[in-house]
Amino acid sequence: MLFLAIPALLWAVPWWLLVYTATGGPLLWIGSSVFLLGYLCLPATMILGHGRRQSDAAAVVGDTLLGVGWVLFTWSVFGAIARAALILAGVDDPIRSRVVAIAVLAISAALIGWGTVEARRVPRIRNVTVPIAGLGAGFDGLRLLVITDTHYGPLNRLRWSERMVEAVNAQAADIVCHAGDLADGPVERRRAQVDPLGKIDAELGRYYITGNHEYYGDAPGWIEYMTGLGWQPLRNEHRVLERGGDRLVIAGIDDPTGATLAGHGPDLTAALSGAEPKLPVVLLAHQPVQVADAVKAGVALQISGHTHGGQIWPFHYLVRLEQPVVAGLSRHGEATRLYTSRGTGFWGPPLRVFAPSEITVLTLRPQV
Repeated sequence: MLFLAIPALLWAVPWWLLVYTATGGPLLWIGSSVFLLGYLCLPATMILGHGRRQSDAAAVVGDTLLGVGWVLFTWSVFGAIARAALILAGVDDPIRSRVVAIAVLAISAALIGWGTVEARRVPRIRNVTVPIAGLGAGFDGLRLLVITDTHYGPLNRLRWSERMVEAVNAQAADIVCHAGDLADGPVERRRAQVDPLGKIDAELGRYYITGNHEYYGDAPGWIEYMTGLGWQPLRNEHRVLERGGDRLVIAGIDDPTGATLAGHGPDLTAALSGAEPKLPVVLLAHQPVQVADAVKAGVALQISGHTHGGQIWPFHYLVRLEQPVVAGLSRHGEATRLYTSRGTGFWGPPLRVFAPSEITVLTLRPQV
């Protein structure tokens, strides 16, 4: 019932504002037919695209309809508020309803166009300095580059992937990390888009953890494939890095969704087992909510993704109900910092509205 009720609400509000109140005669019937078609196509294409059949063409159509529907719904709600204000101001119909409808359509069209460009562009480089307690002089200025939530999927983004890798290598980072949600679908269907990641260079290593979406597809397959590309998966384990006589621990844990698969699931205790307690720890954990355990374990820095920064405004308000942080650098407890990336790619709707993608360079400095 929810699967049908949510699309109904998504399309009913803009239909009422843009068609029912603002048109009449043939336009009313034509507009109503278009919105009814959108309502029927959304659940149908989502099932065909993301269900058992895994039709990429259907997934692209369904995801696009979802994004367009969300933008129209959001701005139709604002349009309804504006319409009420015009009623109070004494503005009569049909001028009132038509002015509001035209404004909502214009804003929605502009945001959908702009959001499409934002989603498909090579992400901007975001530089962030992070103070780390106990960081040795040998690691002062370490450049740790983060990509996450690439979500290689139904829309073929091979050329985007190649250009993104060029942008990553141009930063000459010491370490490169992928914080999960690599791809949507099995290896045999997405490997071509992922292959360019094998060309990323990093002197001190390339590290990868699973996100929740790997477990919707083929997590063991992707772990094996990334290993073959020269990345080091961190599955509830750590590595000790040495430079200039100092040491730093980099650890990674599985996404909580992995608990549904035998032998998977997060285990921070296992990840830090054997690590010298006094050494600063950088932890890769896909979801920001995992920072609660990181605080208890004394982790210096947790790096996460998952939120996409909301991806399409104002969805970040809903994300915030589940996660402690939507984007950026934050502090938790006395000594733990969390960096939450807005993501490098996009999931589902090929739109990004007021939530630009990013390639993040974290520069580590000793905490004074």
